[in-house]
Amino acid sequence: MSCYNNSELQVLCSSSQLFLQPLWDRLKTWEVLIQSPFFPVLFSVITYVGFCLPFVVLDVLNPWVPSLRRYKIHPDFSPSARQLLPCLRQTLYQHVVFVFPLTLLHWAHSPKLLPPEAPQLLELVSHIVFCLLLFDAEFFVWHVLHHRVPWLYRTFHKVHHQNSSSFALATQYMSVWELFSLGFFDLVNIKLLKCHPLTVLIFHVVNIWLSVEDHSGYDFPWSTHRLVPFGWYGGVAHHDLHHSQFNCNFAPYFTHWDKLLGTFRPAPLPAWWNCGCGGCPS
Repeated sequence: MSCYNNSELQVLCSSSQLFLQPLWDRLKTWEVLIQSPFFPVLFSVITYVGFCLPFVVLDVLNPWVPSLRRYKIHPDFSPSARQLLPCLRQTLYQHVVFVFPLTLLHWAHSPKLLPPEAPQLLELVSHIVFCLLLFDAEFFVWHVLHHRVPWLYRTFHKVHHQNSSSFALATQYMSVWELFSLGFFDLVNIKLLKCHPLTVLIFHVVNIWLSVEDHSGYDFPWSTHRLVPFGWYGGVAHHDLHHSQFNCNFAPYFTHWDKLLGTFRPAPLPAWWNCGCGGCPS
C-alpha cells in the first residue's frame, strides 16, 4: 500500500512538472537575454510600467468618465502630469544608476546556466506564497520602525508619503535606501527557499502587480483583496488608509500582523458596495 501511494505521488509530481515544462522550455530559448546583467532591470521596469499604464489611462479618463469615480477611493483626485512624470523619472533613474550596478555584481557571481527542468507546480505556488508571507513580515518590521523613529522617517521614508492620495506610478516613488531594502528582502527570501528561476520570475511579476494595485487608488469588485477570503489580504483600501492616516496598516499585503499588534484599521466600504446593481453610477 505504501509503495502504491509513493508511486501515485511520484506520478502526480511528474505531471505537475510537465505542466510547467513547455513554458520553461520556451523561456529558455531566451536564455542569453535572461542570463544577461541587463535582464533584471529591463524586466523590472517593463513589468512595473506595464502594470501602471492601465491605471494611468483610467486616471486620464476619470474627469471625463464619471462612472469611473465610483471605483476611486478618492473620487475627486486625479494625478497631474507634474505628479506622474517625476515618479516615472525617479524609477528610471534609480534602476539605471543604483539597481543596475548591483545586478551586475550579482550576475558575476550567479550560475551561468539555467536548470533544464521546470519546477513542480506545487513547489512553485508554495514558494511564491512563502516569499510573499516572508516579505510581508520583513517589510512590516521595517515599515513600523521607519514610522516610529522620527529620524528614519524623515531621512528615508517621508518621500514615499509625499503624495497623500496614492496613484500607480507613486508605488516606487521612494528613497534609494527603501528601494534597496525591498530588493534585499526579495533576494534573501528567494535564496533562503532556493527558488527555481521560473518561480523567481513569476514571484516578481506577482509582487510588482500587488504593489502597483495597492497604490492604484482604485477599489474594484475584482481587486485582489476582494478575491481572498476572510479578510486575510488588505489590498488597496487597506494600504490607502495607511497613506491617509500614517499610523495604521503597516503590512504591505496581509492583515495578520496589523491585527496581532493592534495597528489594523478597517477601511470604509467603497461607494459601489451598497448599490444594488453592482456599482451603478448613482
